[in-house]
Amino acid sequence: MDYSKTAAGVLKGVGGEENVQSLVHCATRLRFVIKDDAKIDKAGVKATPGVITTAEAGGQYQVVIGNDVPEVYAEIAKISGLGKAGEATGAQDRPKGNLFNRFIAMISAIFTPLLWALAGTGLLKAFLAAAVTFGWIDTATTTYVVLNALSDAFINFLPLALAFTAARYFKANEFTSFAIAAALLYPTITPLVGAPDLTFFGIPFTMVSYVSSVIPIIVIVWLQSHAERFLYAKLPGSIRRFVTPMIVVLLGVPFVFLVVGPLSAIVGGWLGSGIGWVFSTVPWLGGAIMGGLWQVFVIFGLHWGLVPLFTLEFQTTGQILLIGPVFAAVLAQAAAVAGVWVRARNKNLKSLAAPATLSGFLAGITEPAIYGINLPLKRPFAFGIVGGALGGAIIAIGGVYSTAFVVPSGLALPALFGNGNMLLLALGLAVAIAVPFLLTVIVGFKEPAEDATIAAEATDVEVLSPLDGTVVALTEIPDAAFADGSLGQGVAIQPRSGAVYAPFDGTVVAAFPTGHAIGLRHADGAELLIHIGIDTVKLGGEHFALKVTSGQEVKAGDLLVEFDGDAIERAGYNLITPVIITNPDLYPEVGSAAAGPIAHGETLFFAGAVERVLAGK
Repeated sequence: MDYSKTAAGVLKGVGGEENVQSLVHCATRLRFVIKDDAKIDKAGVKATPGVITTAEAGGQYQVVIGNDVPEVYAEIAKISGLGKAGEATGAQDRPKGNLFNRFIAMISAIFTPLLWALAGTGLLKAFLAAAVTFGWIDTATTTYVVLNALSDAFINFLPLALAFTAARYFKANEFTSFAIAAALLYPTITPLVGAPDLTFFGIPFTMVSYVSSVIPIIVIVWLQSHAERFLYAKLPGSIRRFVTPMIVVLLGVPFVFLVVGPLSAIVGGWLGSGIGWVFSTVPWLGGAIMGGLWQVFVIFGLHWGLVPLFTLEFQTTGQILLIGPVFAAVLAQAAAVAGVWVRARNKNLKSLAAPATLSGFLAGITEPAIYGINLPLKRPFAFGIVGGALGGAIIAIGGVYSTAFVVPSGLALPALFGNGNMLLLALGLAVAIAVPFLLTVIVGFKEPAEDATIAAEATDVEVLSPLDGTVVALTEIPDAAFADGSLGQGVAIQPRSGAVYAPFDGTVVAAFPTGHAIGLRHADGAELLIHIGIDTVKLGGEHFALKVTSGQEVKAGDLLVEFDGDAIERAGYNLITPVIITNPDLYPEVGSAAAGPIAHGETLFFAGAVERVLAGK
């Protein structure tokens, strides 16, 4: 995937930076809060290379990228003011609408930055637990003590991490939030859990455990954000910066101990008991719902509402029953797409199904399988739901649970080993995999036939001269990589003036900060590199003045870069400028190239397109 191209295409499709209120990402999706939905080019976003599909849920416009979403997110941050690394959506930027949508958006924003660290350490804890179960490591050794600490610490001190992400969401002071969370987990406080006759200035209270807790820190940070805004408005400027956190901590921590903590413990106990009751009384029903509908929840972004339930169940019971059937749901969709891989005759479909199968089975990332293949083909997705429901029911009947928060996948299966009936776990997983795979292979699906593909002849692209100068052949460039055409086909220009202009209408996909080179993409897909001089990157931007930014739309003739040619040559650099096509897979030929003197805006050459074959829908 060309991350910069995907980022620029998505940002343009959603109406540009000015139409985006906020942006975060989760494991597989870019999550936009849009100002004006009418300005979104939905077809354009879906057609952007690298985009699997789009969805609208939880008050967000979601662009599904898959495993590479962090890289695309980072590229958007480079070309815009959106997406500061690690920051969650601000509360004032959250989607308006019903409370449910706002709750889902809040949970998504607060938990997303923690997800991979939580999943990674959870996976390590799962492997450690499996090692103990199979007798590979002795719990009495210091090796076990160290491994257990580094795998268990993050979930143990989860309130500290949530303090930061919640503070970012509610726009509270992060370090004041950290101080509150640290007080909840302070070494002299945790031994008070369950102790009798506790008082605070004569007020009796019950100390509950805040280890791995979720609700108390989120609630108190929300209250903190309102208190800080009030105090900053009322206190004199000379004292408010240190008096505000003092007052917030002094009032906030006791309020958690006296009110928020006990209430959240009661609510958490009810939820934990309720989950336990369902999975002990009618386990097959709970398992079938989680296994069958989990991927449906994912499609609508509703699965985020269940993440706090996982952590609440873990805090109150030390185990997570809910997560076992989710393994069936994930592996069932992976098995369905594996069936597509085996049965499909369409080469394009097979090439999509192969990596989607591996991603689903190994990493538990099913979006490429669901959106790219199973949902469009309909039957494989339905078969996956059936397999997930059956497998989830069997796993739940076996009382299988996890002792760590993990992302359900093949690699994370050790989290379930030794916890419940292993025979039913194996049977449930086998059913979850075998049923959708066999149904997909035997019953089949309606696939796009090879002869149903749509052949579209890409048009040749006229490239105007970006410079005033003299056209020379690439072979005359004193740089082997340019001269032999390995970096792309085109021509070179010996400049006679110090300005570079846009050679066509298009998008700036790479504006190097040094100004020595610029990459452009034509609306028809041709990509062009203009490299001013040879080895001029070594000047570090000296003598260059960049006039555009990455992601910017330009018209033919727009000024892109100004440079001082005389100063560059005095510094010992050759000014000869390659102008080359960098995506020869679509534009392999350069024809009708000009020769001799040329002015900017005159035809330089035509990029000859090949036939592009697009899979029909």
